[in-house]
Amino acid sequence: MTAPFEPSHSLVFETIWTPASEGKAPIYTMRLTNRGDAPLADFVLCFSGPARLEANAAIENGRLVRRFSNHSEVAPPKDFVLQPGAVWECSARQLSYPLRHWSDGATSAYVVKSDGSIVVAGTKPTVSTVVENAPKRGTATLGDPASSPVPLSIIPWPGSVEAIVPGQTPDGLALAPETQAQRGACQAFADLTQRLFPGEALVREAHQGGRTVRLVERSGDAEAYRIDFSEGEVVVTASGVTGYLYGLITLGQMLRGARRHRQSFVFPAAGTIEDAPRMGFRGCHLDVVRQFYSSGEVEQFLAVMAWNKLNQFHWHLTDDEAWRIEIVAYPELCTRAAWRGHGLPVPPMLGSGPQPTGGYYTQTEVREIVALAGSYGIDVIPEIDIPGHSYALLEALPELRDPGETGEYASVQGVPNNCINPAQPKAVAFIKEVFRELAELFPSKVLHIGADEVPLGAWSGSPMALDMLRQLAGDNAARSHAGLTNTLTNHDGADDIEGATTSILQAAFVREIHELIKSLGCVTGGWQEAAHGGALDKDASYLVGWRDVPICGRLAGEGYDIVVAPGQAYYLDMSQSTDWNEPGAGWAGAPLPRETYEFDPVGGWTAEQLKHFKGIQACIWSESMTDRAVFDRLVFPRLSAIAETAWTPWERKSWDRFAATAGLMPNLYGHWE
Repeated sequence: MTAPFEPSHSLVFETIWTPASEGKAPIYTMRLTNRGDAPLADFVLCFSGPARLEANAAIENGRLVRRFSNHSEVAPPKDFVLQPGAVWECSARQLSYPLRHWSDGATSAYVVKSDGSIVVAGTKPTVSTVVENAPKRGTATLGDPASSPVPLSIIPWPGSVEAIVPGQTPDGLALAPETQAQRGACQAFADLTQRLFPGEALVREAHQGGRTVRLVERSGDAEAYRIDFSEGEVVVTASGVTGYLYGLITLGQMLRGARRHRQSFVFPAAGTIEDAPRMGFRGCHLDVVRQFYSSGEVEQFLAVMAWNKLNQFHWHLTDDEAWRIEIVAYPELCTRAAWRGHGLPVPPMLGSGPQPTGGYYTQTEVREIVALAGSYGIDVIPEIDIPGHSYALLEALPELRDPGETGEYASVQGVPNNCINPAQPKAVAFIKEVFRELAELFPSKVLHIGADEVPLGAWSGSPMALDMLRQLAGDNAARSHAGLTNTLTNHDGADDIEGATTSILQAAFVREIHELIKSLGCVTGGWQEAAHGGALDKDASYLVGWRDVPICGRLAGEGYDIVVAPGQAYYLDMSQSTDWNEPGAGWAGAPLPRETYEFDPVGGWTAEQLKHFKGIQACIWSESMTDRAVFDRLVFPRLSAIAETAWTPWERKSWDRFAATAGLMPNLYGHWE
């Protein structure tokens, strides 16, 4: 990128949303104000945010120069000059979806002058013409601790709490480990409390007021623990590091509650807690592609997960907008695919701005993150999203495309030609090398391949793909796809070619990569679309179901191990209500924290389906999260609500108890309403 940048307060960009009414189409108005001293002529306005114009949208009082997914470039009428103090206003009525929340609108803008120089515009939050605009940011407090129906501040709530007698609240916890496993748990707990609550000194020596905490070994489940209280000491019993750690986290939560809200919560002088998780898979997914999170932010988020007793971190490392992990064999991924910006292979998207923006994780950093997660009892599951969602990759390594491919297809997000071609040998070799390197980095031995949202018609213009289809046509399984033989023979039905190309080639690709992953001693994870074509060995894979509970149940009934993560309840990028002033997406709904808390992930399932239920997962997609205070607003306290569903027996859940305690749980950035 060589064009000069001029960060400036001389230009201000505003967007205004007028919803549809009385048969009139909605209007998305764009307004650029020149607050500088010089006139502005012969320029192009560039802006981006989650919402996107249609590919050929008509612009009133302007023209659409380019639209790439949610990045748009609009020019004023010919010979237009924006004088000092003047405003240029244009509008569009054709958007891919109507704006539902203020965060749907543009979050960054800049102007490109005729000489190629760039002026960054100050961008205001999108406003609606039909409501009073007061955008909400930061975490809202749910309830008053004084209203808690129980005297202990614990999330997720334990399986058994017996004979609790209130006692004097200690100034801290004096940990007394004896074995290596106990020392590991105590070190992890001390690290957690320092990361999440610096200055609170939850861990302190006995001579400084710490209550002695002894750790005792027993046999049993690795994540289970028991706590026995007395006036002089606390005894945590477990079978290993993770069980000890979870017992210590429970103690830390109770101590913080008793310290901060003495009239509501106590620290016991007698009683017993016996606890173990309801579900084995208690996960959270984090999209680091749409917005990049540094290693430090990821490590802090792992600490938040551990405090919620979550044990699976699904790390979404690649997508159309960027590639975020170092692959030694392909250094171009770090130099080209990890960055977005004006004039770069991937344009500014989702508010990333004209300057090169992004980043990646070196393999050294990945190992450090994985090691930290392991100390917290968390497995890390890397996702390389293929064959779709691969635009940044293909721009960095264009030789992976079919050189003879013609035509264009687009993803549901409006990204063109974004799929790795299963018929291109270089592309298959590339993916195999990527997963070989990943298998060495991630001891969880679970590699997630994505396999979601491959557009209809992907590769239908690829001679390589059509040749591969002809070869597959001789296979009985391939013939079973409706119309395949006639499609390949006659070439008359465009829809047939598109459908056959997409479903059969994706299945063939998934099958080949799955076999490689098995040979590496790993399990294959995938979104629910990975089941298409029966490509997965059900004994060496699992699916993440994201649409709804009945579809998850159907796949479980077919024998697939399922992690339930439905968008309408567990996608934490969804707004917390339909209120315009709440941030977030809205395509799957707007679950309030209580709705997420009370959602049944296996409602209506049969006993046979439940045999294949692995657990649940929160999903954090980052399109709306340019503002880190918006991250806190969307994720918390719903992440803790999902964590309690994953851990606590259903009959022991209580919204009133949870709401009164949730304000004590950590968020990531410390933003409170």
